[in-house]
Amino acid sequence: MNTTPLPARRRHDIDALRVFAFALLILYHASGIWQRDSDFVIVSGYQHGWIEWARIALNRWRMPLLFLISGVALSLALRARPQGGWRMFGKRSVRLLLPLVFGMLVVVPVQPYVEAVNRGSIEPGYLRFWWQYVQLRQWPDDAFSAARYGMTWAHLWYLPYLWCYTAVLLALRPLLESRLVRQGMSGWLRLATLPWLLLPGFWLFVCVWWLQPLFPETHALFGDWFAHGLYFACFLCGWLVAPHDGFWRRLRALRWPLLAWAVVFITIELGLRAAGRFLPPHDVPAWAGHVPWGMIERAARALYTCTALLAILGWASTWLDRPFRWLRWANEAVYPCYILHQSVLVVLAYWLIPLQLGPWIEPTLIIAGTFALCLLLFAGIRRMALLRPMFGLPARGIRRSPAADGPRSAGSRHRHASHRA
Repeated sequence: MNTTPLPARRRHDIDALRVFAFALLILYHASGIWQRDSDFVIVSGYQHGWIEWARIALNRWRMPLLFLISGVALSLALRARPQGGWRMFGKRSVRLLLPLVFGMLVVVPVQPYVEAVNRGSIEPGYLRFWWQYVQLRQWPDDAFSAARYGMTWAHLWYLPYLWCYTAVLLALRPLLESRLVRQGMSGWLRLATLPWLLLPGFWLFVCVWWLQPLFPETHALFGDWFAHGLYFACFLCGWLVAPHDGFWRRLRALRWPLLAWAVVFITIELGLRAAGRFLPPHDVPAWAGHVPWGMIERAARALYTCTALLAILGWASTWLDRPFRWLRWANEAVYPCYILHQSVLVVLAYWLIPLQLGPWIEPTLIIAGTFALCLLLFAGIRRMALLRPMFGLPARGIRRSPAADGPRSAGSRHRHASHRA
């Protein structure tokens, strides 16, 4: 297999995969409203047990996929502008941190407000709550999630994590581009059979077996070592494999076996979880007490994450690496819709749940309404010069540098034609 990096080109599959990944993120967050025993901001009276199992299957790879895509995008952007690493980081900082601050002050506060009202911690009155909230007033610990911090970035936690990982990777760039690392990558890619492709799964197992019990995921940035171990590893892997065309050809060739093994591993994990939850202890055979079921479950989880990510990349590279007519518009919409979606979702749920519309009409209206309102708000935001940078959009008349993107398109130029992200 040829392991020599090819000249940078536009990766339409990465752009399209980012759009689908963020659309799935909206559905995932919405499902928390109807999940049984949910800890979401607001929950419905119509709850379903099967949603928990679907959420587990999605949760194993949804955020690792986003960080992996971000690593791929950064690698391709750096290959297009190899001398512009720290300048790129400066632009990316504005594109990530300005929407983060704006989102925390303007977009996110409705979420803790709804949560606090539902818990009975505060009296209704959003403007009064917001004024106290932006002043970082002290709240009772149980007022809303993250109340002890006085403010929350809620679903926007992805932005500061991505900013930190970008800074760390750029600092490590001389090492990562050293001859030793390049030779190591070439050697691994030459052996890119299915077992070798699953080698990163060992680190994922270390994360879920060792780091997660010690440092449960908090999204608080500091001390969130399980999340950093998992997400930075995905970000780094994306950066390392992005330019190796032989690696992507191998994924396309193995997409069916990878998909089959992903199904096997998630079946094992969910089966062991169901057995542990529903089988009474006296029904377990004596020999089963000596089997390390917890280790097997975590190994299946790690291997499922790895095979699912590789299968998704392989199928995306097969079917999505083409210039779809909708892709440019969708890439522009992704970042603003990501910033808006959870607050829009919570507000709609807050208005519609008390109406008790039924187990089918309620989720249909909330989910469809969230997508529709996000796109409608995006259509207005993109036309307002003052709001564009607050949602990560470049100023009008400025050609957007792919390298400066956050969750949006950050690919490099197509080998035959340059076009805007």
